[in-house]
Amino acid sequence: MKPILLSLCLVCLAVPAFAQNRPPRPGPDIKRHNIEQACSDKAQLHTIAFDGVAFLTGDFAADTFLPPGKVSDYFGFQYMRDNDLGQLGHNTSFLTRIASNTLAILTPDQKAQLLTLAKAQEADVKKFAEMRFPMIKAFRRNLAGDLPASSKGLNRDAVIKYSAELYALDGKIALDRARTMGAVIASLTPEQKAKFAKLKFNDSRTWPDIPEQLDKRTMSHANNVAMMTYASEMFAWYAGNIEADTYFCPERHGMYFGGFGLKTAPAMGKKDYAISTDLTGDTGAAFLALLTPAQRKLMTDLPNQQRKAMTEIVTTRRTISEELRKFQSGKTVDEQKIADLSKRYGELDGELSYLYASTFASIARTLSPEQKTELAKLRHDDPKNPKGPFLYSQVIAMPTVANTDTFFESK
Repeated sequence: MKPILLSLCLVCLAVPAFAQNRPPRPGPDIKRHNIEQACSDKAQLHTIAFDGVAFLTGDFAADTFLPPGKVSDYFGFQYMRDNDLGQLGHNTSFLTRIASNTLAILTPDQKAQLLTLAKAQEADVKKFAEMRFPMIKAFRRNLAGDLPASSKGLNRDAVIKYSAELYALDGKIALDRARTMGAVIASLTPEQKAKFAKLKFNDSRTWPDIPEQLDKRTMSHANNVAMMTYASEMFAWYAGNIEADTYFCPERHGMYFGGFGLKTAPAMGKKDYAISTDLTGDTGAAFLALLTPAQRKLMTDLPNQQRKAMTEIVTTRRTISEELRKFQSGKTVDEQKIADLSKRYGELDGELSYLYASTFASIARTLSPEQKTELAKLRHDDPKNPKGPFLYSQVIAMPTVANTDTFFESK
């Protein structure tokens, strides 16, 4: 890994005074996740390979599944989840528990601010999910060889441009979210801060198991999901730091290939369901093992091909996170900087997505019948169970997707 990335991965800026709990150091038996690990060749290769399994054994509907917390994720929640000392991070009750504890501490007025935000963001959040559909369909068409007449494949520039538009919206959502959550944090009383201080950043053992605090009958499903997301993210943001905000899990990028449909969708609606932390790595390694040397090289070349973009992604996320954190202390936020960097982030993710889609399609065209049989065994859940497509994790009717010919090159 290049020195500049190592320094970005390992450095941790001082936590502002309003952050009550620094993330405690994990014990000797707890694996600590950070940017360096997430960007490592091994983590990236196995995660991309896992996405390859999902894509080659799945369908459009499974590809659409996306956990709501993967949108505008600059608030440290994923870091807190992946480094939970209580080992609850990948249990379905994790978010519910910290969100409920956070909401229990907030005043009615503070909760009303979050609900107002949820209502204001509902259209943008829905639009973000729907904007993913054309890219997903284009990648599926490329995999199936369903190309426009005279086309020779995906158009890299078109994919990158579209991804930039999607991430511009992601940046807007993050900006509005940070503005409101920052205002709520700034309004916390000493008594509320004392209560939050008892809830340790990445130790779910310190979070009481209390009833859910929201009456779902009084708001739409989308608003309820948003409120729970805001509450969990606000705690992570308040109690965390820049290292946590910048962090991303290895599967954060190129989210068009069904990885979350394979990994997370089976947990839908199941209380205390624990998602295996070894699933991604083990499945990815098994996929690589069944490939021929030539096919495998297409995969093992990817970490190096994406290295420059991944390095810039880290610096971009960090800079955006630093700007957003200014909302907590009342400092002036450069909103145009966030908008510009969000588009750039989208271009970088578009570059990765193009690489993955092209590589998966190339491998698919050369798989033998025996390899296809072994590949199918790596998917333990039917892609139609639960049956999508999804708007995030909510089942919807099959959407009408606009013409996707613009994603392809012409001869």
